[in-house]
Formats: sequence, C-alpha cells, structure tokens
Amino acid sequence: MRLGRLIRDPLLWVAAAFLVLMTQMSLLAPLFAWAFPAVQPPIYASDSFAVLWLYHAALVAASSVAAIAVGIAGGVFATRPAGREFRPLIAALATIGQTFPPVAVLALAVPALGYGAAPTFVALTLYGILPVLANTIAGLAGVPAAVREAATAMGLTPLQILAQAELPLAAPLILAGIRVSVIVNIGTATIGSTVGAVTLGTPIIGGLINDKTPYVIEGAILVGLFAILTDLGFARLDRALRRFAARD
Repeated sequence: MRLGRLIRDPLLWVAAAFLVLMTQMSLLAPLFAWAFPAVQPPIYASDSFAVLWLYHAALVAASSVAAIAVGIAGGVFATRPAGREFRPLIAALATIGQTFPPVAVLALAVPALGYGAAPTFVALTLYGILPVLANTIAGLAGVPAAVREAATAMGLTPLQILAQAELPLAAPLILAGIRVSVIVNIGTATIGSTVGAVTLGTPIIGGLINDKTPYVIEGAILVGLFAILTDLGFARLDRALRRFAARD
C-alpha cells in the first residue's frame, strides 16, 4: 500500500524528471536534432544545467528570504495598534513594488550595483514582498478576537500572544503568500540573465539572441519543472501544517 502511494506520488515523478533532465539533457539530443536540424549543437553546452540551477536556486532563496522577512515584519507591524495608521501606506508601497516591472528595476539597479546577481536580487526581493505582506495582514487580521482575549486573560504579553497564538493560527495563510512569492520569483529570476546573472535563464536568453530555439526550450523546461516541484513541496508542507494545527 505504501509503495503504491509512493509510485503515484506526483512529487516523486516531477523530482525524477527534473533531476534526469538537469543532469542528462543530452538524452534529448536526438529529438532536438530531428526537430531543429539547423541548430548545432542541439543541446546547450556552454554551462552545466546543474550549475545553472544551483545559481538560480541560490538567487531565488536569498531574495525570497529577504522578501519573507520584510513581508512578515511589515504585516505584523501593520496589524499592531502602533502601525494600523500606516497600514494603507505599507500596502501601497508593497503594491508599487509588485507592479513595477522587474526589467525596469534591473535597469535602474544596474548603474548603482553593476551587472550580475545584485540587481536581480533587488528586483526579486521587491517583487516577492507583496504576496507575503498581504497574506500576513489578512491572516493576523483574521485571528478571532476571542483568542486574543483568552490569551490576555491567561496573562500572556502582547509578544507572547503574537508568537503563541496569532502567528500559528495565521500560518497557513502566510505560507500561501510565501508559496506564491517563491514560485513567482523562480520564473522571474530568468530575466536576471539579461544583466549578467547566472540562472536557468542563461540558455533561454542565449537561445533568443542566437536564434537557437532548442536552448530556449531546454531552459524553459527546467524552470517549469523547478517551479512545479517547489509548488508541490509547498503543498505537502501546507498539508502537514494543517494536520499539525488540527491535532493541537
């Protein structure tokens, strides 16, 4: 029974496909050679896909951690008595950061930070704040007043109420915001290759510039599988979190 569930697990299949293609993309060489006979070599070989993924994952992880920290801190502040007046301003600033095109952020950041990962990190961080911030505010605002009143009656301080009652209850909604933020950043990180960042977008940009469609497809497949794999991982974490909360 357990083996059957494991075999049917989509997370396992996506992880296997991603690992195989990332390390053995050459297996598809005959297919790409047949579909695009004018492109030689048919498989992007300037860099290892595994190395490109490591740089891509590191950039997404760093920017996501920064966005999560800012988003949760901003959401907590906006739902405290001292910060409620600033809530519309905080939400507006986060919305501006989300709607401002990442390419424009890169163009503005490059003169100050130079080419490479730094301007991409800034763009991804700004782009990833809004989902976390919005869901943190919604999650904390949705905590029943009776819970806070009961915690206060037990003698808990405001900080203890936040840590032991509000954040655990708001955790599923906050996690949903983090999930959206990270998945969006996985796709958006590809444009960092336009300013010299090493990511899975490197073969995509190279393929577009040199009119080598197979390179674009290869990079896009890996980015898509990476995003799907991460999303499935978050879904698994969300279910575990909800089961844990139900037990409590």
